[in-house]
Amino acid sequence: MCGIAGYWGSKGHSIETIKKTLEIMKNRGPDNQSFDILKTKDKKHLYLLHSRLSIIDLDERANQPFKIDDFTIIFNGEIYNYIELKEELIKKGAKFKTNSDTEVLLMYYKYYGTDCLKYFDGMWSFVIWDSKKNIVFMSRDRFGEKPLYLMKSNFGMYFSSEIKFLKCLSGENLNLNEDKIYRNLLLGYKSLYKKKGTFFEKVYELNAAEYLIIKDDYIKIKSYWEPKFNPSISLSEQESIEETSKLLIESVRKQIRSDVPLAFTLSGGIDSSSLASIAVKKFNCNIKTFSIIDEDERYNEEKNINKTVNDLGCKHEPFRVNFKDSLLNLEKLEKLIDYHEKPISTLTSFVQSFLMQKIHEHGYKVSFSGTSADELFTGYYDHFLLHLFTISEDKEYQKALDDWKKYIYQYIRNPVLKDPYLYNKNKHFRDHIYDGNEEIKNFFYKQSKEIFTEKKYTDDLLRNRMLNELRTEATPIILCESDLNGMFYSIENRAPFLDRKLVEFAYTIPSKHLIKDGYAKNILRSSLKNILNENVRLDRQKRGFNVSINSIIDLKNKKVKDILLNSTSDIFKIIKKNEIEKLFLQDFIPNHLSKFLFSFINTKIFLEKNNVK
Repeated sequence: MCGIAGYWGSKGHSIETIKKTLEIMKNRGPDNQSFDILKTKDKKHLYLLHSRLSIIDLDERANQPFKIDDFTIIFNGEIYNYIELKEELIKKGAKFKTNSDTEVLLMYYKYYGTDCLKYFDGMWSFVIWDSKKNIVFMSRDRFGEKPLYLMKSNFGMYFSSEIKFLKCLSGENLNLNEDKIYRNLLLGYKSLYKKKGTFFEKVYELNAAEYLIIKDDYIKIKSYWEPKFNPSISLSEQESIEETSKLLIESVRKQIRSDVPLAFTLSGGIDSSSLASIAVKKFNCNIKTFSIIDEDERYNEEKNINKTVNDLGCKHEPFRVNFKDSLLNLEKLEKLIDYHEKPISTLTSFVQSFLMQKIHEHGYKVSFSGTSADELFTGYYDHFLLHLFTISEDKEYQKALDDWKKYIYQYIRNPVLKDPYLYNKNKHFRDHIYDGNEEIKNFFYKQSKEIFTEKKYTDDLLRNRMLNELRTEATPIILCESDLNGMFYSIENRAPFLDRKLVEFAYTIPSKHLIKDGYAKNILRSSLKNILNENVRLDRQKRGFNVSINSIIDLKNKKVKDILLNSTSDIFKIIKKNEIEKLFLQDFIPNHLSKFLFSFINTKIFLEKNNVK
């Protein structure tokens, strides 16, 4: 994993500015910092900056910017199938001088141009200078695991892995995006990718699965891939199970390729547990697992975690959250917000940063997570109700309904999701997506009339919801936060469920197979038989990788209250202070208000750090 930054245009930049930018890029790549200054045929400047975290081919020969003939690249990410790709080009007569995936990537561009993207399995953002065609070619991976920020100026375009690199290289003071701040507070993290833009004006992301070409002052952006629901009606449940098992194991096989040791974040659910189990049982990997333990019973997964650790016999490092460390936790939150340059989106993301710190302290550079298994195989409690609606004409409907009542109803905390006929009554119901939004509106001076929207990918209600979660509502923000949390501690995070072939196959599985006998992730669970221990594999309760705000911050602590309720803060130009004070007095804070209160704290800190007047 690495950091990239650069500029294309008519403006020159001093060596001092370049070196200053490289210095702040060190978190993303402490092992080497380098740059190139190139001239285009139309007399434009092209600056390519790179900061390297060495994972594959640790030799300095793989440092970047990396050149082959007329082509120069800066690259952030990993091409997991680079060995197989390399073998194919060797057959065509290609000669390689390193063992790096960077060289393979650039060589594929040399041979196939922009069509190279269809060959890659992995995560990436890269910039290639093609001096032969006089073009700059940028791309981002299919799911947006690796960031690529863009900022146009009067003199050209800046690009980078983090916004702070743009600020430093350009020397510009960026204004805050007030609409983004307001939407995040009111609607929560699921709204963040509904509209383009970041928390700073003029700064945008190249979208997942897009590429950008600059040629002769003309900029073209094009999407090169999109997941689609194409159910294979003849695909049986058993065939679905067998192919899922094969593809997931293959994804893990490719992603455990590394010249450094491997760490796995471990919750009590089947997603992360399955990855650790495959690594140990199928590939005999020597791994270490890291977990967050919350004493709040709603989120405590210690029993299941211990079942997996004992089953695998792996080294394990638990981290127990403690509200007694409130002031220290607030200090950590401030530093993280400063690095993210935006409010931290969820409590989950904040506690994940604690794990990243532990992983770093134990000397690891690569970490694995179970991100997006829910979006491929079901897992959220509303998926059960959408599934019931989807199979309502099927002969299995009554059994599925009875199983839901018997096994799932008891675990559901959100009252609106306790109605199994919710979508039969109103298939457009989505009020739970922006959880508690109507109540949260009471905290604001300004009132919003925004209506929830979602993209239509398919007529299948369940799969359309899952694709929206995958593309805009859940996966993008999880990946963004995971990348920044990891890079804060110079750690590369990998997500084996986001394998292109696995994702494409998952969306061919008929919806009726996804939930069975009261089990979400029926196909995934069944595919893990004899791999994942039965205690975890057959546990129906979903707690989620989460904690309560009361486990992180003692809201009754006077010093904490004085900091967070400081009446001079600009947050109180947006939020009613008296309403927030009421939350601090509650002994039990419901989940939706816990999320909102965390967002309030984050936004307060973010505004103060950016000197909003």
